[in-house]
Amino acid sequence: METNTYSNPLAERYSSKEMLYIFSPANKFKTWRKLWVTLAEIEKELGLNISDEQIKELRDNIENIDYKVIKDREKEVRHDVMANVYAFGVVAPKAKGIIHLGATSAFVGDNTDLIQIKEALGILKKKLINVINELRSFAMINKDIPTLGFTHFQAAQLTTVGKRATLWLQSLLLDLEELEFREKTLRFRGAKGTTGTQASFKELFDGDYKKVKEMDEKITEKMGFDKRFLVTGQTYDRKVDSQIMALLGNIAQSAHKFTNDLRLLQHLKEIEEPFEKFQIGSSAMAYKRNPMRSERISSLAKFVIALNQSTAMVASTQWFERTLDDSANKRLSLPQAFLAIDAILIIWKNIMDGIVIYRKIIEKRIASELPFMATEYIIMECVKNGGDRQELHEKIRLHSMEAGKRVKIDGKENDLIDRIINDKSFNLDKQKFLEILNPANFIGFASEQTEDFIKTEVDPIIAKYEKLLGMDAELNV
Repeated sequence: METNTYSNPLAERYSSKEMLYIFSPANKFKTWRKLWVTLAEIEKELGLNISDEQIKELRDNIENIDYKVIKDREKEVRHDVMANVYAFGVVAPKAKGIIHLGATSAFVGDNTDLIQIKEALGILKKKLINVINELRSFAMINKDIPTLGFTHFQAAQLTTVGKRATLWLQSLLLDLEELEFREKTLRFRGAKGTTGTQASFKELFDGDYKKVKEMDEKITEKMGFDKRFLVTGQTYDRKVDSQIMALLGNIAQSAHKFTNDLRLLQHLKEIEEPFEKFQIGSSAMAYKRNPMRSERISSLAKFVIALNQSTAMVASTQWFERTLDDSANKRLSLPQAFLAIDAILIIWKNIMDGIVIYRKIIEKRIASELPFMATEYIIMECVKNGGDRQELHEKIRLHSMEAGKRVKIDGKENDLIDRIINDKSFNLDKQKFLEILNPANFIGFASEQTEDFIKTEVDPIIAKYEKLLGMDAELNV
């Protein structure tokens, strides 16, 4: 393990091997070579003087990459693409004269970026589906369990544990919808030349636009895309990076919202993320069970959300057909955002695999607040028995204030129910009154809404992507 130089925590601690490979030098430079081979093959098909022997030599050496040669050459020429052209020519000498023929650097750089984005979206979609499926199960299992709802983090009407989970699910469905749209509309740059006019290819094909157009179409198809940009400058529109980053930022927002709720619930001791047998919560306070996983998600989420400004700045400040002030930024922003979201979804799945609900605590909190919520029901019942609503309302107000003082000032149990039962003004049947206080009477249609939402919105998605179910959610650290 190298300890004298900085290493990216996303690679060392958080992200999956599959996502790390997408943005690895090996994958990047192999993809460059695949693009050069594909370009040569199509140029040959369309009549350029390129031999089968040259094509074979290129194809046989796609993975024969000497990184030292590339590094030394780039230091000399200060150009990463030309350093790679040179290195490819070293191992394929018969074909070196036709490598990168008619192309500009963006042919390999931009098209590879788009291929990486496409592949990375596929990995995220799989993980997103698995998190959605876990939340679906959690919501259905707990759809009937009453719990205290909060607005402004103040006690509000009851909901259910499962219904609350549908709110987390709803956010992820919106993210999945956006991801599907970005997958569907992602365009390939293709072969457009130095300023996007295909002037070099016009020269190569003796002014035959039909052939140049066919070349562009075939490259797009062979590299796995069904759409291409019909017009570009030297680069594809950097708006694409900004749009993809916005999607990643939206997933980060959904994850952060989930961890906000979970950390608050863990503080309330109602729901807890997994805590392993030998896990240490605090170096000083041995009793602590800190929500490490949730905090890691929220930390990574903040990082991704902040990166949205980076790609937005690049998209808005490009000059004319291109400027190179996007280069270093592109090496950092999107790859790291993808790695961070990859890690977030792994951790989220890991949490859901071992999440714990403490029903007795939930019930205790309901019992402390339910008497206040039941007052409207009590008034209505008493009015049915001939009581005066305004008088009853005032009596409940006074009893509620006294009960509130008892709880907040004296630290005692809420005795509002006993006060009302013992007040003859209410003329209540005690047994019926206690039946009114069943928490299930106060959850509205939370259970039905949960079932309806899962059946209508979630189950069709799970069925559609059934083959994507199943993922390893083991944490590296």
